[in-house]
Order: sequence, then C-alpha cells, then structure tokens
Amino acid sequence: MITAPQLRAARALLGIDQRKLADLSGLSVPTIQRMEASESMIRGNVDSLMKLIGALELAGVELIGDGIPSQVGGRGVRLKADFDPAKLSGDATGRANAGLATVT
Repeated sequence: MITAPQLRAARALLGIDQRKLADLSGLSVPTIQRMEASESMIRGNVDSLMKLIGALELAGVELIGDGIPSQVGGRGVRLKADFDPAKLSGDATGRANAGLATVT
C-alpha cells in the first residue's frame, strides 16, 4: 500500500508535477489529485494503484513501508514513529518545539 504523504514525497523526490505523474502512470490528473488528498492510505481500484506504484518504481522510487528497511540504501521517505502532525501548526514557538527550522 501507499499513503498520500508517501505519494507527495515520492513526486517531490522525482521533481515532477501531478500532470507528469498522470502521464507516467496512465491515470488522469483528477485521479492523482484525489489520491494525494486522501487522509492516509490511498484508496482506489487495484488497477489504478498498480499503475501508480509501477510508474513510481520505474521512475526510481522505492516505497518503504512501516518497519521495512531500505534493501539497498539510497534515499527514502519515512515519517518517524512518534510523528505528530499537530507539531506542524502554530507559531514560531511551535516550530522550535517541534525541532523545525525556518529556512530563508
């Protein structure tokens, strides 16, 4: 399975927009948009999910699931087990407490 945050991160790593991912996967742009707007796990028909995952893998992305190490190293995207999305909202104090820095 793939989550919406994984999908957005994979697309960012590849440096492609939603239209390019739609072209690579044979899916429509609105389908990609719906997938990325999902709460967590992407839901869809099996064919669409297989097209999406296949396109990402062909483009060079390795999807790393919970508790699965990267088999050959390289770059990956994974949230920490104690990730709390609430830490991302708020003021500068919230950013400092979350260990986030503002880059200008």
